[in-house]
Amino acid sequence: MDNQETVASLRDQFYTNHSHIYFDGNSLGLLSTSAEQKVLELLESWKQHAIDGWTKGDHPWFYLSEQLGEKSANLIGARVGEVIVTGSTTTNLHQLVATFYQPEGNRTKILADELNFPSDIYALESQLKQKNKNPDDHLVKVKSRDGLTLHTDDIIAAMRDDIALIVLPSVLYRSGQVLDIEAITRAANDKNIPIGFDLCHSIGSIPHQLHDCEVDFAFWCNYKYVNAGPGSTGGLFVHEKHHVKTPGLAGWFGSNKEKQFDMNHEPTFADDAGSFQIGTPHILSTAPLIASLDMFEQIGINALRERSLRMTAYFMDLIDARLSSFQFTVSNPRGNKERGGHVYLEHHEAARIVKALKKNGIVPDLRPPNGIRLAPVPLYNTYEEIYHVVDALYEIMSTKAYEQFSKERDVVS
Repeated sequence: MDNQETVASLRDQFYTNHSHIYFDGNSLGLLSTSAEQKVLELLESWKQHAIDGWTKGDHPWFYLSEQLGEKSANLIGARVGEVIVTGSTTTNLHQLVATFYQPEGNRTKILADELNFPSDIYALESQLKQKNKNPDDHLVKVKSRDGLTLHTDDIIAAMRDDIALIVLPSVLYRSGQVLDIEAITRAANDKNIPIGFDLCHSIGSIPHQLHDCEVDFAFWCNYKYVNAGPGSTGGLFVHEKHHVKTPGLAGWFGSNKEKQFDMNHEPTFADDAGSFQIGTPHILSTAPLIASLDMFEQIGINALRERSLRMTAYFMDLIDARLSSFQFTVSNPRGNKERGGHVYLEHHEAARIVKALKKNGIVPDLRPPNGIRLAPVPLYNTYEEIYHVVDALYEIMSTKAYEQFSKERDVVS
């Protein structure tokens, strides 16, 4: 069995609904039987060991964040000690900005982009206010030329002498554009500007080489392509050259493990990414990740990326062939290097089309005002499902079945 056959065979390990086609794995991945089992195992360790579960059982809680950080490293091209499983996307962003944003002299501004997910912008504005900086003046956003993508040249041109920190997405959450992390980071390093990336829409979907590219930091959730469950524990990366930094937001679990229970008020921080932990690990929210990372270790991120690219290419070919007369626009980049894990369709009737798809047992993702995200996840979706989705879209459009639905979008799409 080759790698692609092995990837396809994993579908049976996921809870798929045979009456539905789930194409929203870029928002929330599906539950696997092995992830479910790990939750039960960690519950059992709590039941059997109580407080001693921190040091006993198959997965002692005290060391779990570090162990899973080590297993996560292969997904992002990091070295041992550069990754810790902890917190959530926004909590980790606050920690990293509090650590790396050190305005001084003329360098007082943060560079982001106008297409980023709102939560990142909220956090950056909050951190600026903590330093008595007005976000209107000190948060610089790279402009998009088309409202969908960013140009590397525009990002680099925005790295002016007054920029103290750069925070960008690795993949744009709407269009699925993959940014050129290597080129952008090289330019930031040349200008001595710390740079970090939000990997929420890339981890578990595309390979990274964060250490070799000399990215300063990164952060992410694990509930999308990594399939660790709603609200599962996130992760962060800090390049080893920065492990001497004192965390901007200090917490007891950032302690050196051998010193943590000395209970001194003078902290002795871990000498790796573990120092950037703030609070007690969320054990039950971390449990599914044990199984998920085992699965990625078995398959390898490169094999998953190869299958993902084939699936999205097939998807786009079918859309071009069958839906060209219905005013759909494929608005994600088409090149393999620039395309993430989902297809982004635009249509002025997107809200009603999404409702019609759901009525037909297909779960997409609406991105107002006119975007439809469709993610064929290589671990559990199939080519046959892609065909059925395009077939359903053809029927919905040719019969105008979407017209029976309201134009108002649901609160959660």
